[in-house]
Amino acid sequence: MTNIQPILNGEVRAAARLMRDLDDRRPEALDMLKALFPHTGKAYVIGITGNPGAGKSTVVDAMIAHYRAAGEKVGVVAVDPTSPFSGGAILGDRIRMQRHALDPGVFIRSLATRGHLGGMSRSTFDVAHVLDAMGYTRILIETVGVGQDEVEVMRAAHTTVVVTVPGLGDDIQAIKAGLLEVADVLVVNKADREGADRTERDLMHMLDLRTGDRKDVEIVRTIATRGTAEGSGIAELAAAIETHRGKAWQGEGAAERAINRATAQLAELVRAQLADRATRAMAARGGLHEIAQSVAERQRDPWTIAEELVEKL
Repeated sequence: MTNIQPILNGEVRAAARLMRDLDDRRPEALDMLKALFPHTGKAYVIGITGNPGAGKSTVVDAMIAHYRAAGEKVGVVAVDPTSPFSGGAILGDRIRMQRHALDPGVFIRSLATRGHLGGMSRSTFDVAHVLDAMGYTRILIETVGVGQDEVEVMRAAHTTVVVTVPGLGDDIQAIKAGLLEVADVLVVNKADREGADRTERDLMHMLDLRTGDRKDVEIVRTIATRGTAEGSGIAELAAAIETHRGKAWQGEGAAERAINRATAQLAELVRAQLADRATRAMAARGGLHEIAQSVAERQRDPWTIAEELVEKL
């Protein structure tokens, strides 16, 4: 019988061990996750994404302080680029959020992309479920912020916050990455910089191109380096998230949103499991490098090989 009680009791060491095992894809860890699932569904998941340099981690840090001041337990999943030396996460986010490290009401977990975006998505979902079962009422997921995979992760969040900043052309980059399409709240961070007005205006024009309720996106200005102080905009950001929460959880279409979130997670899990099977199938044939050699030497075409590998899954 899988013992999930320590996790339900909020024991940090047990949770950290489980998260590590989930990241390493240990079968026994997956059994625990399955047992924990009936105890989830109480946390509100907020996705934070945007381009590098937009100040996502500073925004997350200020939001932690805001929610803790309101007495809420906060879990953070920070997806970092993979270290080229250790293969683990570059823990920049933990450094930036150091002041919360000793707070028992805050749990911060960094995940490495490991160069494999699908695995990152799966680990992100898994860790969020563990935090939910532990009783964290707010879960903040901060992604690296580039590429289609982050878009997929954000689809599983209740509210997605896309952070932009004046002067970096983030508005255009947001369109390229598809981030604008999943935004429920848009943030113009570092709003004390020159160009904030133009950035907000550009974002409003882009929203006009969207259809239906996707136009109804609030734009909030923040100066996250001020923390929760007056004029930081963090209280306004939290209010915008609460407004969207009313629609995401209780409002019209809430049930459909819940199904869409579950669909996003299921689709990612299926893709990840198929990728694992494909990796095993390639290993059984000598590994991808050996298979690719015949393609490089023009002895076989890659499409036929791919079809053969998929047929054996």
